[in-house]
Amino acid sequence: MNDKSFYDFSATEIAGGVYDFKQLKGKTVLIVNTASKCGFTPQFEGLEKLHQKFKERGLVILGFPCNQFLFQDPGTDEEIASFCSLNFGVTFPMFHKTAVNGRKADPLYRWLRTNTPGSKGARIRWNFTKFLIDKEGNPVGRY
Repeated sequence: MNDKSFYDFSATEIAGGVYDFKQLKGKTVLIVNTASKCGFTPQFEGLEKLHQKFKERGLVILGFPCNQFLFQDPGTDEEIASFCSLNFGVTFPMFHKTAVNGRKADPLYRWLRTNTPGSKGARIRWNFTKFLIDKEGNPVGRY
């Protein structure tokens, strides 16, 4: 898995289409595992502000709903999309509900956990963990 590039991945959009990460070449990417019913849920507002402020400069935020932490995102993709749009005006790309830990973890998240400096292989501890990918597709930080 380590020989894969960030740009080798794709993800299913919350509306059902396929989002190919090749389109992100040359952009800085912030990947976030989100939840609609978490104490950190108001972070959607700040993430959207960040998206609006820096999208023209090449920042892309990708939101991956996750229900693995105390079942804090139990809704359907449609319910999650509606919640994010109505309550926080989210316009950055959101994706199908994703497992980030365990045997069923999405391959992207397995790759992120393995390849991010300072946290190699470590489990994601909670919602709204962020991974920063540089313009060359390298994971440079986990927050």
